[in-house]
Amino acid sequence: MAQYRELRTEKEIDIRFSDVDSMKIVWHGNYIKYFEDAREAFGARYGLGYLDIYAAGCYVPLVDISVKFLHPLTFGRKAAVSAVWRPCDAAKLVFDYEIKDMETGVMAATGRSVQVFTDLENRLLWAAPEFFENWKKKWTVEQ
Repeated sequence: MAQYRELRTEKEIDIRFSDVDSMKIVWHGNYIKYFEDAREAFGARYGLGYLDIYAAGCYVPLVDISVKFLHPLTFGRKAAVSAVWRPCDAAKLVFDYEIKDMETGVMAATGRSVQVFTDLENRLLWAAPEFFENWKKKWTVEQ
């Protein structure tokens, strides 16, 4: 497999009152939203946003996601969520995530998501679409 630069983004998240549960910590489902915020920031930074993918005639539905909760986040804090693209040969997008409390630097959660490419009729693409292969070539490290 080709070698790629590490492609990473980080997004600052304000923990809002509506993000917390009755225990006054971030409700577990919001971590998935924070991952998505980082994924959208990644797409904007590297030209691989959902509208870019749609313009190329594809969707990228989520097929797998995992979260490991390490330390609670609470109302009024700021968190930094990062997304790192993990290259693979298959027709899919794989991202690893980290969420840290910005004040303490404590890791709050880690995770991973997998999205597959489909056409606009939601048929699975077995080979990576041409636009994605071209995108990957752009980020290949010259040997």
